[in-house]
Amino acid sequence: MHDRVDLRLVVSVTALDPALAFYEGLVGLRRTASADELAWLATADGVEIMLHERPATPSDTAVALGLAVPDLDGVVGAWAARGGVVVDPPEERPWGERMAVVRDPDGHLVCLSQASAAAVASSTAAPPT
Repeated sequence: MHDRVDLRLVVSVTALDPALAFYEGLVGLRRTASADELAWLATADGVEIMLHERPATPSDTAVALGLAVPDLDGVVGAWAARGGVVVDPPEERPWGERMAVVRDPDGHLVCLSQASAAAVASSTAAPPT
């Protein structure tokens, strides 16, 4: 039995440069390393995402990557302005966040989310007295 299991997501990409422009430049993930056909990125809470340059076949029935961003409208707007595909525009969801679905440069589905103003307000409200 393992004491600990760390999370690493591997995304197959046909070319690293456009993928890095999306995940690092637009979404805001931090590059921690790169070598040849690989790049390692990290989320703010330390989840590792490895981009691996190799043949990529996107599928809408497979796993979709979900990333929380601080400015959902800004990220989606910038992606659309660059010609990126927006599948579902930003919208308030019943579970307390705003969410949009886009396609990365290789066509993979990426769910982008941001806590809704109502959810943030309720989490920062003073406790009842």
